[in-house]
This record gives sequence, C-alpha cells and structure tokens, in this order.
Amino acid sequence: MDLFEKLRTNLGPIGSSSREYNAHHYFAFPKLEGELGPHMVFRGRKMLNWSLNNYLGLANHPEVRKIDAEAAKDWGLAYPMGARMMSGNSDLHEELEKQLAEFVGKEDSFLLNYGYQGVMSAIEAVVDYRDVIVYDAECHACLIDGIRLHKAKMGEYYKFNHNDIDSLEKNLQRATKKAAEKGGGILVITEGVFGMSGKVGILKEIVALKEKYDFKLLVDDAHGFGTMGPTGAGVGELQGCQDGIDLYFSTFAKSMAAIGAFIAGDHDIIMYLKYNMRSQTYAKALPMPYVVGAMKRLELIKTQPELREKLWQNVRAMQDGLRARGLNIGDTTSPVTPVFLHSEGGVQEAGVLVRDLRENMGVFCSIVVYPVVPKGVIMLRIIPTAAHSLEDVDYTLKAFTAVSEKLNQGFYRENAHQVLIDAALVPSEVAKTVAE
Repeated sequence: MDLFEKLRTNLGPIGSSSREYNAHHYFAFPKLEGELGPHMVFRGRKMLNWSLNNYLGLANHPEVRKIDAEAAKDWGLAYPMGARMMSGNSDLHEELEKQLAEFVGKEDSFLLNYGYQGVMSAIEAVVDYRDVIVYDAECHACLIDGIRLHKAKMGEYYKFNHNDIDSLEKNLQRATKKAAEKGGGILVITEGVFGMSGKVGILKEIVALKEKYDFKLLVDDAHGFGTMGPTGAGVGELQGCQDGIDLYFSTFAKSMAAIGAFIAGDHDIIMYLKYNMRSQTYAKALPMPYVVGAMKRLELIKTQPELREKLWQNVRAMQDGLRARGLNIGDTTSPVTPVFLHSEGGVQEAGVLVRDLRENMGVFCSIVVYPVVPKGVIMLRIIPTAAHSLEDVDYTLKAFTAVSEKLNQGFYRENAHQVLIDAALVPSEVAKTVAE
C-alpha cells in the first residue's frame, strides 16, 4: 500500500467527523478575525467570543501592545540567533527566568519556547527506565505525550482516578514497590486547573502524601498561573502548598496571552534541565520581543490585581447565572466554565445547536462532543476574561437558556436535516435565513 493512502482515506476521529459534516472552517479550524477580544468577526459577522484563553485581557492591553511594538522595533524577531546553550542566551532571558521563579516561589526557572513541547521534554529528561510515573487520569495531552516518551524508554507508569486521593495512594503503593525493584524514583504528575472541566487539582492532599511516600510532584498549572491564588501565583499558592510542588510548569499562552512557557524548581534541578531538555538544546532561543513582552505581562499580573478581580467578577456572574438557570456546569471552581447539555441526537444535533448560537444569536464558543465527553452529552466551553463586560455575560446567559430549552424540546433533533444545507459552505446571511 502507498504510505500516504491511509492518510487520504482516514483523517482520524476528529478529521473524519469534520469531513463527514463539512465542518472545516466552521466547527474545526474556524477563522476569527479583527482585534483580539470579546467581540470578533466570524464569517463576516460580529460575534461575542468566549473561546480565547486571554484570561486577564492582556492580549490587547495598551501597555502590552506598546512594549511588544517597541521590542520588535528594537530587537527584530531574529535576535538572539541559535539555541540558548550555544549562542542564543542573553541577560534578559535570565532576568525573566529570575522574575518567574520569584513570582511562583521557587529557586530558579527555565524559560521554554513552547508549553506543549516543553513539558513533554521536561518529563522525558527527569525520568529514566528505572523510574515510575503516577499521573491523573485527566491530564492534558501534552503530559500524556511526555509519559509516552517515558514508555519508549520502557519505564513504568500508573494512572490514578481523576482527583481521587484514595486511588492515588493505591497507585503510589504499587509504584513504591516497583521503584524499589528497579532502583528508581517516583514522579507524580497532575494539573493545577484541568482545562476542560475547570476542576482544581487536589494539590494540598497530594503534597500531604509525601509524609508517607517518597515521590516528586510535577504540576502543570497552565490555567492557574495568573488567575488563581491571592497574587495569581497559581493553585499551589491558593491551597497553601506551593513549597510541596517540586516542578511547577506553566505556559504563557493563557494569562500571559503570549508565546513561551517556563518550568520552576530547585536551582540544581533546573540546571540539570537546562543541560538535558532536548527540545530546548536543539531549538532556537525564544526571540527577544517575546522575552521583553513576557516581562511586561508578568509586571502587570503583579501590579494590577484589578485585572484578576475583573476576571473573577465576570466568572462569578457567568457561573452563578448558569446555575440559577438550572444549567449544569459541573464542579468547576476556576474560570474555565463548561456547560453540559443532554443530547440524544449526537453530532448532528450538536452541530445545529452551535449554528443556532452563532448564526442567530451571535455567540461563539467551543463545542466538545463524544469521544471527549460521554455519548449523550454536548459540552459548551466558555472562557470568561477580564476584557468581557457584565452585559456580555447577561446576553450569553439568555442565549444559553434559549438553546437549552430548544434542545430539551427536541427542536435541534427535529431540524437536524438542516446540517445538510451546510452553513460552513454558504455566506452567513444565507445560513441565517435557512436557520430561520
């Protein structure tokens, strides 16, 4: 068989669904245009947008835009050239690392080009074939892929039930036995905030288990950094257990509204990572405008707590409003706001619902269906930000109430045939007329 034949005929579970429902550029790979923020343009129409991880509204903050432009003018996008270890290091890179470490209460940190590849590479560098990994069942894909790199080295790994301390302890008992047999150590991996459900990790309970078991703890706090805790230093700060987190990781792609990431911990361990993380050793250094821009963003997180206060005002208004209307938002205690709806009509019914939200109500948010959530469930995922207004929240609550009622009445199931008209391939005005 031709190597590429299987790629042409099978796009994978998500891609195949996209092809089946002509969803490309509508449900998948949509194009949001205009200024980044709560109101953007989708297919020629202005939308109230709830799909940007721009928690603190820094993407278009005037001070951020100013420093980004100045840094690009002063440095260009090429400087410094080469990997950090070889020729791409600078005082500013190291200054940002110092500031990040101080902010999250660690001795040192390592600046990374990207979050996904960075944390994968960190896991691969920390563990070897003798070591055992124990991880939360709902860890992000980047963590799972990092664990797979460990698997390639024939390491052992165990999965504990999501946020279940009893399940973790049982697996730590297994891991302790296995590590003793192999002469290795144990790495526990979890998250500060789980990005789909919005649940906060049980970090304090996990840290407490260190009194009984010998393990190190890696926490991915991508959604907690900047949003959680008295100063925004994350879930460890919120729960009073930051000292018990051995490796603290976060990306800049959420609260910082930028490119890059970092991992923080004891100085000796960070020095080891600097010399052994292959994704950084063989990659060009983060360009200087991103470094300078990250320092400005971190400064604003530290000096403008009103941004975090506005975020939480909007989060509380949205989540309290959804609950008051009888909508199920699960157990979220973070800004991530999932809305779980019961559906019997599968992907087609979900598609009609989302088209109604976008074409008739002007609300853009992410949709999640099986296999990410169980069959019979549609999840709409909302990300409130400091840039949204309470008027935006109120309008969205009314829109969600309307689509929930239509869903319960079977409207979208009865009208699922409209998917065949394919809103993804016709102008928005036509799709709106069809929907009406």
